Amino acid sequence: MFLPGLTSCNGYIGLRTLKSIGYACAHNTYKSQAPMSIPRYHGVAQALHWLTAGALCLLLPFVWVAENFPPGPIRTLWYLAHESMGISVFLLVLMRLTWRWRHKTPPYPGHMGTVQRWVARLNHGLLYAVLLVMPVTGYMMAGNGQRVPWFRLVNLPGFPHNEALGIAADNIHVAGQFVLYSLIILHVGATVWHVAVRRDGLLERMLPEQRTGQNMAAQAFDEER
Repeated sequence: MFLPGLTSCNGYIGLRTLKSIGYACAHNTYKSQAPMSIPRYHGVAQALHWLTAGALCLLLPFVWVAENFPPGPIRTLWYLAHESMGISVFLLVLMRLTWRWRHKTPPYPGHMGTVQRWVARLNHGLLYAVLLVMPVTGYMMAGNGQRVPWFRLVNLPGFPHNEALGIAADNIHVAGQFVLYSLIILHVGATVWHVAVRRDGLLERMLPEQRTGQNMAAQAFDEER
């Protein structure tokens, strides 16, 4: 038995509810229009990436604020926060490198040329290197002749005072910050270009997969079947 006038995306349907018909249309539409899956980083890699980015967003302003106070308790507090976040970034980067060593990264989009891929890899490599060097040199300054508190929870060991070592670490740390700023600007600028100009889904590799309305309707249809 058919119900005249009751049609779906594929023609007449017999004895189906309007709800099922709607799901059927959504399912067929999703099947025909669903975009190809984008290769993504693992969820652990994504979490470590955004935790590192968030820590940097706090780490850098902390030292800028500290520099605006005269020597005293307030200045020391901001420097302690800066040092603690620096140690945290160091640990996050070590975890990221360990995870990356054990897991493959998703491929770059096919349209990216050899030079673009080389620049992207160089930028990532230098970011990892600088994000390791900066905390190490910071620790060499903070722990020069004293313990280093980490968020006032743990006192990390220092080492005997060495004036020459402290000066060398300070010079590297100061110069390294400008290298870090440049690499971050290049990294963020490239991301904006891929999102706003190329629109090639490159940023999606570092984001969880999004469930669209069509996808949810199609899944509900499959479950009711």
